[in-house]
Amino acid sequence: MQDFRFVLVGSGNMAAMYARVLAALPGMSLAATVSRSGRAVADVPIAPSLEAVDTPFDGVIVATPNGLHAPYAVAAARLGKHVLTEKVLEVTHAAMDAMIAACRAADVKLAVAFQRRTSPDNRTLKALLERHALGRVFGADLTVKYYRDQAYYDSAPYRGSRALDGGGPFMQQAAHSLDIYGWFFGLPERVASACGTFCHSIESEDHGAALLRHADGMIGTVVASTACKPGFPVRLEIHAERGTVILENDAITHWLVDGLANPAASGDMIIHDGATSAKVADTAGHEAILRDFVQAVRENRAPLVPGEEARRTTDLVLRIYASPI
Repeated sequence: MQDFRFVLVGSGNMAAMYARVLAALPGMSLAATVSRSGRAVADVPIAPSLEAVDTPFDGVIVATPNGLHAPYAVAAARLGKHVLTEKVLEVTHAAMDAMIAACRAADVKLAVAFQRRTSPDNRTLKALLERHALGRVFGADLTVKYYRDQAYYDSAPYRGSRALDGGGPFMQQAAHSLDIYGWFFGLPERVASACGTFCHSIESEDHGAALLRHADGMIGTVVASTACKPGFPVRLEIHAERGTVILENDAITHWLVDGLANPAASGDMIIHDGATSAKVADTAGHEAILRDFVQAVRENRAPLVPGEEARRTTDLVLRIYASPI
């Protein structure tokens, strides 16, 4: 079978990571890159736009800043190409809706790289929650207490901006875990939040907390930060009628559930830990997302994280930003 050929849009850290992964994955190849700066991330042709790519390709990976995802996704759809975009889907409702509508109209796939969904323990817990195996869930507490120094934000003008990053740690660093929260529990009915900028010179927040109340009464809390030295693992505590489950970096670390054996299996996969650095050293989750995306195209099925589901995560972040106490 012919390789699935990608064009990669972007020339930053994430684009370079995708170029490395594609070089190593069988059945996929990188046909060209699109870069506004002309910077090379791989030994393939560089074009100034998708329309200018003059080699055949099947899909596009959008690895630009968050607020530039929509123009490239819409352009790809108009060319009849499938779209995989880095998280988040986009940073406004209008941009997300434009992406989803364009891909539907062109009958191409739209997927988002929320790779924490590939964690075996997250997938197992999702299935248990769908069966109500833990009983009624009454509390879920998510903490994403990362640290980034000022040099991180100074490394690119868009970092921490509202227009292109879409916000601070709620939109950027915590988005992966908020995707898991929404995947597990759905969107809350009511939201209240407090955000502030304490340790960095940036436009958006660098620390904040949100209180979430769901239609079934469940109470959720979320803390998102890039100001917590030295940076800590993502932690999700789930409290239910039958007991408590705690995950750190998407692996079950505490299982105290009456009558159910611990199903932990995440020793088989390590999900990138971004507590202290944005550099992606372990790419297993991204590799899984890419394999699923190619299979979804070839099998004509929904990808693991379709655009419509990814929209939910940005919607939750925007509601947190819009609901200060």
